[in-house]
Amino acid sequence: MSADTGIIFTDASNARHSALRSSLGLVVGKAAQTGAGFAFWIVAAHATSDREVGLTTAAVSAVMICTQLAVLGVGSAVILSVGRGEPPGRVLDAAFAIVALAGTVLALGYLVLQSAVTPDTALTSVLFWLTFLVAAISGTLVIVLDQALVALGRGASATSRYALGGGVSLGAAALVAWWAHGAAADVLMACWTLGTIVACVVGAVQLRKLVGYRPRLSLRPARGRPLLALGLPYQLLTLTERAPGLVLPLLLAHTVAPEAAAYWYPAWMMAWAAYSAPMLMGIVQFSEGVREPDRLVATTWASLRWSLAVGGLAAAVLVILAHPLLSLLGEQYADSSAGALRWLAAGLVPYAVLQAYNAVCRARGRYTEAIVVGVTLGIALCASALAAADRGPTAMALAWLVVLSIGAGAVGLRLLAVLRRVTKDAR
Repeated sequence: MSADTGIIFTDASNARHSALRSSLGLVVGKAAQTGAGFAFWIVAAHATSDREVGLTTAAVSAVMICTQLAVLGVGSAVILSVGRGEPPGRVLDAAFAIVALAGTVLALGYLVLQSAVTPDTALTSVLFWLTFLVAAISGTLVIVLDQALVALGRGASATSRYALGGGVSLGAAALVAWWAHGAAADVLMACWTLGTIVACVVGAVQLRKLVGYRPRLSLRPARGRPLLALGLPYQLLTLTERAPGLVLPLLLAHTVAPEAAAYWYPAWMMAWAAYSAPMLMGIVQFSEGVREPDRLVATTWASLRWSLAVGGLAAAVLVILAHPLLSLLGEQYADSSAGALRWLAAGLVPYAVLQAYNAVCRARGRYTEAIVVGVTLGIALCASALAAADRGPTAMALAWLVVLSIGAGAVGLRLLAVLRRVTKDAR
């Protein structure tokens, strides 16, 4: 029992799953979410115009940016704190309170900013504002839930919550498409938000069943400050990984055309399904590196091998089936974006190297170095893709791949040097 919260916990250490099981569980869960998400965009593409789809994809990207900012590194701080033996109840109470407040503030700030800066493409209905706000809060909570369950050795629980959430979102979109053609972007956004709410609720129930956690949220500075101090550097590193892919659809929608975002986003979303394997395995690699620092080298190579195996299989499927998959959205999507999907899928290998490097930097506390690398690479990725936007999605994806590969080559050499140093220190 936690003296601070009065919460009873089961012994999570006795119920921990292996690192591989947690990794694969997370990958399967994200695959289910991505599959349902792809089906959602298929339904959306047939339910309304390219413009409305483009505005919805921009809104979804904005929500994801808000969630990544609102996490404030708290998820990483939970992994570090629980891995070092701190009471989970106290850590989680402070973590969930911080990110719920941050998600609310950032979502409202974005909505006001969007209305002022891009009034021609801004969605201003009450339904959109409400669903955007709820999506940002629940999405941020889901991120911390994921990392809390990884820290407790139960990452495999992701499968059921993402499958349920994705299924609900898809079902809502199908109902809207059946009811009336020409759905507005705010209605599609509401359908997408339902899935996030369900994933959040299921995750809370899982946390209670698996480890006996009952939330008693607390914003007391004595609890929140240590988490923020611990997590913010790691948050900056995470943002360098996620921001380029999230910012680009927004930039396309508001500076090029909503249709440009509509054609780019499905290719990027499907490529991200493959990229999720090294990203999620990197989270488990980080968690295990904190718990067992003496096995960091072995964990890193094992994580990289599985990232390439699982992610590579998904990437190969995308390369082979790029045109048929995109044609499900419509022939105009397949004709415009099949080449882009193939080039983006080829980026799985350099992305896996980047994730392995970042996970080692997290476990070793070398976040400053990784942040500098990530910011430089992120700016180069977005700039190169935007510079090629007038030549279409395929040219954008090729530019993205070239820059990502150059960056991965540099960090791969640095990763080898760091791992050699770890091995030498261990001896």
